[in-house]
Amino acid sequence: METTDLAQAAHVVQLALTPIFLLTGLASLLNVFTTRLGRIADRVDRLANDAAGHPRQLARLRLRSRALDLAVLLAALAGALTCGAALTLFLGALRNAGTGYFLFGFFGSALICAVAALAAFGFETVLSGRSVREQAQPEGDQQEHQDR
Repeated sequence: METTDLAQAAHVVQLALTPIFLLTGLASLLNVFTTRLGRIADRVDRLANDAAGHPRQLARLRLRSRALDLAVLLAALAGALTCGAALTLFLGALRNAGTGYFLFGFFGSALICAVAALAAFGFETVLSGRSVREQAQPEGDQQEHQDR
C-alpha cells in the first residue's frame, strides 16, 4: 500500500467520524425519549383506574406520547441516515466514484430529522411543564384557569 493510499484511507476514516459523533448524540437522545415515554406510560397506568376523573390529564398524556413517538421516529430516521452518510463515505472511497450528492443527501437529511426530533421533544417538554404547573395550582385556581 502506497503512502498516498494510506493517507487517503486515513482521511476517509477522519471524515467518517463526524457522522459517528452525530450518531452517538442521537443514541443519547433516543435514550431520553424512551425514558420519558416510560414515565408517561406509568402515569397513564395510575390514572387509567379512574379515567372518568382525569380526562384532561389523560388527553394531555396522549398528546405528549404522540409527540415523543414522533421524536423517536425522527431520531431513529436521523440515525439511519447518518449511517447511510458514513457508508457512502466508505463506498465512495473504495470506488473512487462521485458519491458527494448521496453523502450530502444522507447527512443533510439526518440533520433535518435530528432538528425535527428535537422540536417534537421540545413540544412534549412544554406540554409536560404545563401539566405540572396545572397540577401544582390550588383547586380554586384550576377552576379559574379552565374557565378562561
